[in-house]
Amino acid sequence: MSKKSKAYRAAVEAFPQEPVSAQAAFEALKKAPEKKFDQTVEVHFRLGIDTRQSDQQIRGMVALPAGSGKDVRVAVFAEGDAADKAKAAGADIVGSDDLVKDVQAGKMDFDAVVATPDQMAKVGRLGKVLGPRGLMPNPKLGTVTPNVEQAIKDLKGGKVEYRADKFGICHVILGKMSFSADQLLENYNSVYDTIVRAKPASAKGKYIKSINVSATMTPSISIEC
Repeated sequence: MSKKSKAYRAAVEAFPQEPVSAQAAFEALKKAPEKKFDQTVEVHFRLGIDTRQSDQQIRGMVALPAGSGKDVRVAVFAEGDAADKAKAAGADIVGSDDLVKDVQAGKMDFDAVVATPDQMAKVGRLGKVLGPRGLMPNPKLGTVTPNVEQAIKDLKGGKVEYRADKFGICHVILGKMSFSADQLLENYNSVYDTIVRAKPASAKGKYIKSINVSATMTPSISIEC
């Protein structure tokens, strides 16, 4: 078992030990010792769902009003006019057959992928490479679309994915430690509302069982739910 640092142990002692309001949680998180890098802040929802059931899968995109704090590099599979629009919209990489070859060769200098519908026959061949990395374009996420301009704008503007893992836990990015407590709270409220609306009709019992927020190198803080 790895030994926790002195700063980590001090943060544990200083953080609330019982669930608190979201506002109090982010105010407490902001008091954690500073690191040499801008830590990512995430929220973790433990949900009362059975992800083995096809009608209880939870996955989608949510816009963060204050942004994600991350410079997202977007690759777009498109040709012709759609490719031109993607470049004009700020896509970092645009291509078709050439981009397929690059990905197959392991060249993946991007954080998100968008594809026009006509490109999916080609992109589908990359499922074993993009899928495990969570990069496979998906119509439900708005990343398979003829409107590549809007998709690029959304991804670069702070739209992030949420998805319940096999344990029914959603881990969602909220921003960076450099954000103010109010900015983190604003993003949290947007994510919370989205998760609540995503509740499957077949889910029984308490839906949101617990909520915890933490940064990359901090203990977690429980939020009242």
